[in-house]
Amino acid sequence: MSVEPYGADEESAAVLRTVGRVIKMCRERAGLTQAALGAQIGYSEEQVSSVERGRRAPMEEFLDAADRVLEAHGLISALKGDVEKARFPKKVRDLAKLEAEAVEICAYDNSVVNGLLQTEEYQRAVFRSRRPAFTEEQVDQLVAARLARQEIVRRTDTAFSFVHDEAALRRPVGGKMVLRRQLERLLEVGQMRNVEVQVLRLNSEDNGGLDGPFHLLRLRDGATVGHSDIQLVSRLTSDRRELQILELRYGIIRAQALTPRTSLTYIEKLLGET
Repeated sequence: MSVEPYGADEESAAVLRTVGRVIKMCRERAGLTQAALGAQIGYSEEQVSSVERGRRAPMEEFLDAADRVLEAHGLISALKGDVEKARFPKKVRDLAKLEAEAVEICAYDNSVVNGLLQTEEYQRAVFRSRRPAFTEEQVDQLVAARLARQEIVRRTDTAFSFVHDEAALRRPVGGKMVLRRQLERLLEVGQMRNVEVQVLRLNSEDNGGLDGPFHLLRLRDGATVGHSDIQLVSRLTSDRRELQILELRYGIIRAQALTPRTSLTYIEKLLGET
């Protein structure tokens, strides 16, 4: 039985199958076997086979090398953009598209640090904690997708508000040194003029976010979209009644949390204790 790669959807699968067919046609036209092509471009026969069958998203190096060896005159290399999009799960592509259109992103997280602020090593620790376990290839794909999403934080025309439950900042995901570098990252990002980072203390008797993490994305056209990612469900909503509840909750959570300035001081304290 064949197994689809993590996050695969029909759109991505169709792209990868098409890329595989193009490479196969070029290889056969050149009179090379899969093993021979693999030997010339530095990949195994199994890897070439997986790409041709649309089961593996080829890296840019694979495509460029295959284009050169098979004398495809740019035909194969030109597929890099399509492959890059197909490499990421559809839910990640949809979310990244909305984030790119947002003028304000608000997020509450109570288990781990928000994905837009995670260091690469922290990300890997988070994904490796997943059960059933991801393969290393899947972890690489997920990390690449998350790092690509993080580019949005560099945009000064988008406002960001991140509220973290203190538990997320104390949980030693990946070990103490990984957590230390993650806390340092939060302090760095918290200095940006368009970013506010807040901490909701564990000793707070009130917590409007006990139902779990969520995002609010306010788009350039005036619309608002809510996003939640809990267990096996990643969900986007534009339902006005649901958004009303999420906006109410986020306002309460921000009010219950430490101020941004006090939060950074508190994160420094946590860093000193780690």
